[in-house]
Amino acid sequence: MVAQLPEWIPDCALTYLAHTAGGLPIRALARAKGCHASTVLRQIRRLEARRDDPLVDEALESLARVATAESVRSAVSREFASMPKPVVSPKSDPDPRIEREARRILRRLCEKGAILAVSPEMEKAVVLREVVPGRQNRIAVVDRDVAHAFALQDWITCSRAGKIACYEITAAGRAALKRLLTDERQARAAKDGFAEAPSPFQEQHRLYAERTVMASDGSGERTLRFNLAESPLSVLGRKRDKGGEAYLTPDLIEAGERLREDFELAQMGPRTTQNWERFLTAGGRDSAPVPRGPAEGPSDARVRVAKALEALGPGLSDIVFRICCFLEGLETAEKRLGWSARSGKIVLKIALERLAIHYQIPAVRPLRKAV
Repeated sequence: MVAQLPEWIPDCALTYLAHTAGGLPIRALARAKGCHASTVLRQIRRLEARRDDPLVDEALESLARVATAESVRSAVSREFASMPKPVVSPKSDPDPRIEREARRILRRLCEKGAILAVSPEMEKAVVLREVVPGRQNRIAVVDRDVAHAFALQDWITCSRAGKIACYEITAAGRAALKRLLTDERQARAAKDGFAEAPSPFQEQHRLYAERTVMASDGSGERTLRFNLAESPLSVLGRKRDKGGEAYLTPDLIEAGERLREDFELAQMGPRTTQNWERFLTAGGRDSAPVPRGPAEGPSDARVRVAKALEALGPGLSDIVFRICCFLEGLETAEKRLGWSARSGKIVLKIALERLAIHYQIPAVRPLRKAV
């Protein structure tokens, strides 16, 4: 049985593999694509020059191991044989897993100071963000083959090479994320019976996304708009008290980000409007959520979210869940919970301290200035 190449491979990468691994001559590829041989040669040289990028080189090596001459010829014929006339870079078929992970990981890379780190010793790639100078907190984890797809499609670029390579999101990655979020919102609107969809010309310049949550009065679902570039927890992490010290220490921010990571993992799949409101009531914490199928996300992530909220208990879990997971602002969360102004900030800090104990994150205390 011949291994098939993934459907998401870009045209330039498929052309490169067809020539290097499949042994197809440049002129044969040019005839199949309906373009000049010099165009194919430039694509091959351009991708060869990108092999200095560790993820790109690793991705091409991995694909070349499974890319036999037969599989490459099959992929080329599938991609180019049906073309009646010359075209420019046919669009590769979308992969649901790649798109799902792109909505999760690229969204985190849009946050200020976020990078994707990978090294030969790491089994997976991790997304890190600098909370305080000199300290990086892990905010997401992604499979290595997914990171390969991001690199080959120019969604991320290597900003610092070395033993640990660091990647940042590109303009193409931001555009892809906005397109994926817009497509998801339009599909949800079409499913709910709304014919009118937002204009793509307006959406392409926005750094905002939307999340569907349950209304506080139980009347149904409501749409929450949040900033892709910055989460409410990172905003609170920059605030200082009267003594000039950070109000939230790095260990508290790490605890909140770990809960958000599990929440994002648990939301993977088509059922993105899953009702998590039952976790915000005391009666819903006596048991972990029962998985209904693989499309709803890893069951382990849902269990971890349920256990974390159970450890916090009523009240504390409400504010943490709304700010860290639903990405509501502090004032919005206070109004929805019916709390007095500025009370949520104190409760949030207490809740994050208990959450850090639950995750067994070592406490980081600020250094006191010598008097």
